[in-house]
Amino acid sequence: MQDFFALVLHPRLRKLLAVRWTGQLTDGIFQSALASFILFSPERQASAMAAALGFAVVLTPYSIVGPLVGTILDRVARQRAILISNFLRAVDLIFIAILIFSGSTGLLLTVLILFAFGVNRLLLAGLSAGLPLVIERPNLIKANALAVTGGSLSVVIGGGLGIAIRRMIDSMDNANHSDGILLLIAVLGYLTATLLSTRIGSDELGPLPHEVKSPNGFAELAAAFNFLRNHHDAARGIIATSIQRGGLTALTIVGLLLERNTFNNPADTEAGLAGVSRAIAFAGVGLVIGAIIAPVGVQRVGRHNWIRFMALFSAATPIFVGVIGTQFSLYIAAFFVAASGQSMKVTNDALIQSKITDDYRGRTFALNDMSVNVAIVSGALLAALVTPDSGKTLLVPIAITVVYLINALVILRRAKFSGLSTI
Repeated sequence: MQDFFALVLHPRLRKLLAVRWTGQLTDGIFQSALASFILFSPERQASAMAAALGFAVVLTPYSIVGPLVGTILDRVARQRAILISNFLRAVDLIFIAILIFSGSTGLLLTVLILFAFGVNRLLLAGLSAGLPLVIERPNLIKANALAVTGGSLSVVIGGGLGIAIRRMIDSMDNANHSDGILLLIAVLGYLTATLLSTRIGSDELGPLPHEVKSPNGFAELAAAFNFLRNHHDAARGIIATSIQRGGLTALTIVGLLLERNTFNNPADTEAGLAGVSRAIAFAGVGLVIGAIIAPVGVQRVGRHNWIRFMALFSAATPIFVGVIGTQFSLYIAAFFVAASGQSMKVTNDALIQSKITDDYRGRTFALNDMSVNVAIVSGALLAALVTPDSGKTLLVPIAITVVYLINALVILRRAKFSGLSTI
């Protein structure tokens, strides 16, 4: 723990962390407002497909254009891209707030939400790509664990804060007003992240001057794919982490519906939202634990083995949701799946960062994000097809467990995914 506290005080890293964590805290507030508006409004009926389409709507477009975004991160100053993107998110949320105040659910609202989430993925890819340039290589995995987990925890805290604020102002006669006010608060958060971005030097996050810039973005994209073909462990790590995230999303669909329609009275949306917040809190603790144990695990068994072990551990918990089927079993599953998944992610991100040169780092992380997004959307839609609106299902947890086992034993099998580097 002392090492993590020391990293927070690192003169260059702390500026990057301030931008990342402020933005992700605001993401949590933003997402809590959207969840409340779409799934937990008394006048709207929550369904598996509605929840799944929510994931698809916000992530599918970026999954398509994400790799091309990577070429931007390898062409222009990442600090400038991060600053402008935060400002654009703030402006975008003003318009979203106006529409939610009016109760609008039309095409324009969907487009504006798409833009907000698309820009968010660009930001995270840029921050991840710039991390190796502000921290020494021996501290890379710890710094990555700190950045990613602190960010994930910030989202959790922001979500809880958003729910708490909404309850405070929910005395208004229209629930949409509460959600709109949350979004205006989020605007202030993104503007703060914009100001914090100015503390980072214009060339501090790269790309480095030696990068060869091709005028053909598609050629650069193809080069990034070819680069990964020559780094099988990084490519398999990306695939494995994506599969874990897809299973987690499917489990999230089940959990949302259980809290909304089974564990609580469907008419009492506030109770359902409170149940979701408790599940998120358990997941948040899991995120922290997963990040803390990652450097220790890597030091003892190596990066590759640790990712494999965490993938195997992930397979042991989803089944409890279906078999036991209680609210507490959902919370326990949220904790363990989040812990193992986060430990996988921070270790794999460090693996990518150490293997990929700056010439390809932006594009590689954009491809990583694309893979994760495709898995999230796929997991959500597949779960929605077989999950009843009550959320009571044994099939989905069993399917997640089986897929996780295949992930650990086939995708990450020792013959193809091996090595014992502890960097």
